[in-house]
Amino acid sequence: MLRKLGCLFVTLGLALPVWAAQQPGSISGYVHNATGIPQMGAMVEVFGAAFHTLQLFTDETGFYNVGGLVPGVYRVRVSAPTFMPALRERVPVRAGGHAVVNLTLSTLFDFISVAPARGGSDEDNWKWVLRSASNRPILRALEENRPAGEKSKDSDLRGTLSFFAGSPSAGFGSSSDATTSFRMEKSIFSSGTVALSGDVGYGSGIPAAVLRASYASHLVDGSGPEMAITVRNLASPAGSLPNADLQALSLTAADNLNLGDVLELRFGSELQTIQFMGRVTAMQPFGMADLHLSPNTVVEYRYTSSEPDRRIEKGFDSAPADFSESGPHVSLAGFRPAIERSHHQEVSLSRRIGKNSVQLAAYYDRVIDPALTGVGEASVEGGDVLPDLYSGTFTYQGKDLNTHGVRIVAQRKLTPNLTATMDYEFGGALDLEKQGADLQDARNWMEVKNRHSMAGKISGTLPRAKTFWITSYRWTDGQPLTPVDMFDESPGQADPYLSFFLRQPIPGTGFFPGHVDALIDVRNLLAQGYVPVLGQDHRTVYLVQSARAVRGGVEFTF
Repeated sequence: MLRKLGCLFVTLGLALPVWAAQQPGSISGYVHNATGIPQMGAMVEVFGAAFHTLQLFTDETGFYNVGGLVPGVYRVRVSAPTFMPALRERVPVRAGGHAVVNLTLSTLFDFISVAPARGGSDEDNWKWVLRSASNRPILRALEENRPAGEKSKDSDLRGTLSFFAGSPSAGFGSSSDATTSFRMEKSIFSSGTVALSGDVGYGSGIPAAVLRASYASHLVDGSGPEMAITVRNLASPAGSLPNADLQALSLTAADNLNLGDVLELRFGSELQTIQFMGRVTAMQPFGMADLHLSPNTVVEYRYTSSEPDRRIEKGFDSAPADFSESGPHVSLAGFRPAIERSHHQEVSLSRRIGKNSVQLAAYYDRVIDPALTGVGEASVEGGDVLPDLYSGTFTYQGKDLNTHGVRIVAQRKLTPNLTATMDYEFGGALDLEKQGADLQDARNWMEVKNRHSMAGKISGTLPRAKTFWITSYRWTDGQPLTPVDMFDESPGQADPYLSFFLRQPIPGTGFFPGHVDALIDVRNLLAQGYVPVLGQDHRTVYLVQSARAVRGGVEFTF
């Protein structure tokens, strides 16, 4: 009897390890999106050495379960439409064991934050050198110098509210009127963002407003279609011009397309319908192609038919804080309105070498009916002046501009929080041949002349105070009426003459659900480049590249 029991125990001792080794294991878990919502119908793929692939789909609670797995090490991959795939490597499954793998699906939008850029971020000084394809690391810094790849603690609803006002500037063109700007944006449909922004001016008793609604989507294939509608209403001073209220409706459509890690395309168009002493319609296409020769070298071709928004690096959105910078650019000639029509083509080579970055570019510009800036109390009787009381300036129609030129930009990161940029440009600009010409005949005395232009810019952030600042000075040979290279979008772009910008977080506002910034924006502080002409009433007025402006305010970010 004892011999039989001993044989039984020996048999069980030999059989149990073999039986246990043959017991299958399993992997299960839940699939959610970045906000914790269960994802039904997501495809789960399990890869192992003993088979090619096992596939199944999550149920209505986002749950999946894969059974019958032999012991070993597996990979679990989850994918779903409009989401970036999620992968978990080296998942061990023991004999008869159960592994729990919960995965989160994120959209491309979750990796590329759309928080308002504060400009001049230290990690993104050459974003125009390495334009980020969908599979390339994004080098963008947010307000707290947090990399875009880091998980944001903000909700999917963001908003800003700012109050801005200007100084009279002693007749040099800056208005003291106040404006209120706002922006709200929210993530929808997992991969999209809808935004509503606007700017309302008041203080002069004359209504003025800019309102913009947009939708942008970031798809798995790297494309990013965008749609936007912008409505503008700018009223003229009472009694100055009949039926001169400007009402404009703009419809913008754009898309991004990335072909692997080599070619990036962006293209679109803006349709403008303008009601101003009649109705005018204009189509403004744009496009860009980036060829990445290496991780540090990019060749770019760019075409645009409108002047760039020069306030993006300062953190302003498409509804600017100054109505004088709000398109469309309209001018008058004999009471006949005209829209500025532009064509800019550019080819550039950009390269980053350590802390240094350089760009060489050649361009061709053609501008029809350019809208020039004037300062002074010009009479509107001749129908050649369009006053803008929001900025204390007026618009004058210049001669058509046809030119080509070159641009050289060099930038160096001096310290982690300090960047210096030098810019040299050579090209044509409108020049007034006759000094002191009558404003009515000034257009006939304008000629396109080649000019040299140089700019120096220093930008940085004070780490403890978190102060962001930009200081620049642009010198131009002579006193042209238009800037050299009007469509410059490189980091070397700078406002004419002495300008600076300051954004300072206000301490002691921890109780506020967000943060508060104080802003100061000064352009052409020394009032340089003013070219005198005689108005119809024989009073002296001025034409200038950029009128002096001193503005400041506060911005609340929620």
